[in-house]
Formats: sequence, structure tokens, C-alpha cells
Amino acid sequence: MAIHLFKTSTPGTRNGAVDSQVKSNLRNNLIYGQHRCGKGHNARGIITARHRGGCHKRLYRKTDFLRNEKDIYGRIVTIEYDPNQNAYICLIHYGDGEKRYILHPRGAIIGDTIVSGIEVPIKMGNALPLSAV
Repeated sequence: MAIHLFKTSTPGTRNGAVDSQVKSNLRNNLIYGQHRCGKGHNARGIITARHRGGCHKRLYRKTDFLRNEKDIYGRIVTIEYDPNQNAYICLIHYGDGEKRYILHPRGAIIGDTIVSGIEVPIKMGNALPLSAV
């Protein structure tokens, strides 16, 4: 796990560091929403509410909280930052071809395999029901 240190060229990049495993988001059907930065503006772009601007454009990511792909192994492809949840998420490619986002398990890296089910080993990233723990 390498950490990339920024070369200071502006005050915003001073003392900045980024984990090299965190990649930018992929444009697929798991990302939805509009590019809207129209806070305080009407349809013509005229400012109608003062002091309501300056936000960054954000898209929503569909996160799978249920983990109901039972006994199908998945591989962590990317680790991304989700600006709407203030958390990191992982893109998982399952063996049957499905792609889903899950919350990033701390300690999981790109290339790890995860599975959810009743009789799966207890390790980082796997999901078991409470009755099986």
C-alpha cells in the first residue's frame, strides 16, 4: 500500500497525501443522479437565493447493504470514496457477472475475494447472518 505525496504547488495541495489504491469512480449503472450545481439559481441561471452556491458536483452510488448474493464469490476491483456517505466503498465483481458497491471493510485491499452466506469462513469482508456467527 503506497502513499502518494503531493508536490506543493498550491496551498490546497500542501501536506496532502493519497492512498494509491483508491481509484476514481467508474461510469456504470451503479452511479446515478444529475450533475446539478444550481443551488440558489432558477432555470435561467439567475441567482434567486443569495449565499447558496459553491457546492461540488456529486453523484449517488447504489450501495448494497443487504449482501444477498449467497455463496457467490466476488473480487474487490476498486476502492472509491463516496462523497454522499463520507465513507469508502468497494466495487465488487461477482462470479455470475454482477457488479455491486459495498461499504469498504477496513483492511481489505484490491484483489481480495469476499463471499456472503451461512457457512462461509469468518474473515474480513465476508458477511454472515447473526444466527451463524
